[in-house]
Parts: sequence; C-alpha cells; structure tokens
Amino acid sequence: MSKIDSVCVYCGSGSGRSPVYAETAHALGSDLAANGIELIYGGGGLGLMGEVARSVLAGGGRVTGVIPEFLVRRERMLTDVQELVVTQNMHERKMTMFERADAFVALPGGIGTLEELVEISTWAQLGQHSKPIVIVNVNGFWTPFLDLLSHMRNEEFIRAGFDMHIDVAKSAEEVLPLILERAEKTAEEHAPIQPARKHM
Repeated sequence: MSKIDSVCVYCGSGSGRSPVYAETAHALGSDLAANGIELIYGGGGLGLMGEVARSVLAGGGRVTGVIPEFLVRRERMLTDVQELVVTQNMHERKMTMFERADAFVALPGGIGTLEELVEISTWAQLGQHSKPIVIVNVNGFWTPFLDLLSHMRNEEFIRAGFDMHIDVAKSAEEVLPLILERAEKTAEEHAPIQPARKHM
C-alpha cells in the first residue's frame, strides 16, 4: 500500500490550554484538503475534532464523521460533513474508522485519544495492519508517552520483533510527508520478489 486516500485523525473534543493545538489541527485539515485526502474522524463539532473537520471542509475536502449514538448530542455532532456514520457503540465506531482509513494521525487529546492511539498501535504490533501511524508531538504534548514507550523497550516489554512503527511529527506540515514515506517503505517491504530472468 503506497497510495493514501484517507487519513483517520484522533484528537480531543476539547481545545486544550495552548492555542497551538487548534492551530495545528487547522493546518493539518488544510493540508489534507489541499492534497485531496479524505478525513476520517470522530464526528464531533467541539475542540480539535471540530477544528480539523471544519478546516478540511473550508478547503473543499471530504470529511466522514463516525460517532456513536450516545455521543451525538454530547460532542455536538457536525452535520455538514459529506458522510456521517452513527454507530451503536464505541467498538463499532473504532472498527469503522479503522476500515475506512489508510493511515492514522494522533493530535493532542485526552484519555479517549490515547486509548485510540494505543489500540491502533497494538494492532500494528500484532501484525493486524501495516498502515502508517503518526503522532503530532506539537508543544511536546506526546513526549511523556514516547518516553514511556522507550522505557517499555528498555525493560524488554516491547521486545525485538514486536515493535511497531510510529513516526513522530513536530508540526502539521510534517505529517503527510511522513505518512507517504512510511507507506512507500511498507509497499517495498511487502512487494513480491520477482524471479530472476534466465539469460538465453
């Protein structure tokens, strides 16, 4: 897989303490729209979720929101997206987002964002997918999580052969190049070996 048509963005339903978080979400949405890449996201209209979705829409891009029924009012479901999928529960929501996305990006967020990032990384670790995963470590937000992963490796709970590829961007502008680079590497690694041609 080297072609990226859709990106799932995990992020907070709040805006966070620093304005840089919303600025990053807006910039990422603009990049997705400019490159013709569909946004798959959690369907809400609040916080960073609303910021990235509205930015894609403002740039003429396509947005698919996926939200469980019990969060429709709580997260103020964004209704002006091209497609809106209302699921019965969180498990169906996450699986739908996984199936529709070619890559995953984690912006700053809370426990839900962390849980989604950890789950999709675990699936990669267990060989269930090889889609690119990028963490946007703006303002050092994800540094404690990255330090924890390093600690797990040092203590040999993430062992050789069971690691996962998670790329780290410092800004929204670095996200798509990292995704495309990882997708290309993955495509090369999984390319079938061509038999050597016999010389006549």
